[in-house]
Amino acid sequence: MTAYIPDAARGLRRVFVRDLTVQARLGIFPKEVAAPQRVVIGIELLVTDDAAPAGVGPDRLERVVDYGAVANRAREVATSGHTRLAETLAERIAVACLEDPRVQAVRVTVEKPDIIPQVGAVGVSVERRRG
Repeated sequence: MTAYIPDAARGLRRVFVRDLTVQARLGIFPKEVAAPQRVVIGIELLVTDDAAPAGVGPDRLERVVDYGAVANRAREVATSGHTRLAETLAERIAVACLEDPRVQAVRVTVEKPDIIPQVGAVGVSVERRRG
């Protein structure tokens, strides 16, 4: 499951949240502990697709992973207190996404775009899978 692409044969769809921007206290330097900074989060989920491989499921929110709820949960995790490492923040968000039993795998990217002058962003991506 390293490629986050839909796979009808395996009954998987791809759900994603791109460029979720939050103000979070993230980092090891005193200024990062003292004040929030801009953090950009990306989330990719491989989710069970009950209509695959050839059908169309009911047009109801209850049957799918709500990407609005995924974004809200990631925002909540990122903005609750101080986190020293981007890796830890990404792992916490990934584990929170796996709370939904339909999520089979998750990749989370955490970027700090304002930390190094003349660098677009620094960050990390992690992947977690259902056992």
